[in-house]
This record gives sequence, structure tokens and C-alpha cells, in this order.
Amino acid sequence: MSTLIEQPVEARLVAAAPRMQSIPATLHYDRRDPFAVRMTFPAPATLEGVEVCWTFARELLRAGLQGSEGHGDVRVRPYGYDRTVVEFHAPEGTAVVHIHSADVRLFLQRTAELVPTGLEHLQMDLDHDLAELMRDA
Repeated sequence: MSTLIEQPVEARLVAAAPRMQSIPATLHYDRRDPFAVRMTFPAPATLEGVEVCWTFARELLRAGLQGSEGHGDVRVRPYGYDRTVVEFHAPEGTAVVHIHSADVRLFLQRTAELVPTGLEHLQMDLDHDLAELMRDA
């Protein structure tokens, strides 16, 4: 069984211009890091010209479908029924993107099939992780 899920999504960058620019993005989930999801933007879609990857809680993405969630670098909220807003806050500024809520729901469904919600802890190998920490100390 695969341990990774990657799902391309179309993100619409909210900017001062009246028309939102469409940029590619990919949602990632790895059962080896069961509480987290990643959203990456390829180099051509970023101001820096390098791939940008944000990591945040899978639960944040799930809860953000229902209401405004997040207080830190990543915030998620619904925008009507068919859009989800994801805000990325960094010292350099804030990026706000809209993605189709159906894509988010499909992604979360696929992650739940791989690692059911509430059972993430069963994927953790705490003995191995502790041994790695001790080895590095």
C-alpha cells in the first residue's frame, strides 16, 4: 500500500487585480507524518522563483472547510460552498489563495482512507523516533 498521496489542485491567487491568477499547486500527505499535510507551489508560480512548500495540520484543513481556522502562519476558511481560502503568512508578506472545496474534500477523503482520522498516532514509531533523537544527541 502506498504511503504517499499527491493531488494537484488549481489555486487562484487573490491579488489587487480584478481577475485572480490561476497557479498550480499540489497537496501532499505522507502516512509517515500522519498529522501533517503539505501544499507546494512550483518555482514558476512564486515570486522567489523557487518551489515553496508549506506544512500544516491535516485537522486545520478539515476544520477550515466548516469555519475560519488557524491563528499562525496558515489560516483556512470557507468561501461559499465551492471555495476554500488558504492564507499563508510569512515575514515577507501574505499570500491568499482560493481552491475548490471539492478538491480539498477529495484529498481529505483519500488521506482518511490511508490513515483514518483519530488513528494517526498508530502510524507513529515512537521507539524509533526516540532512538534517532538519542543517537543525534
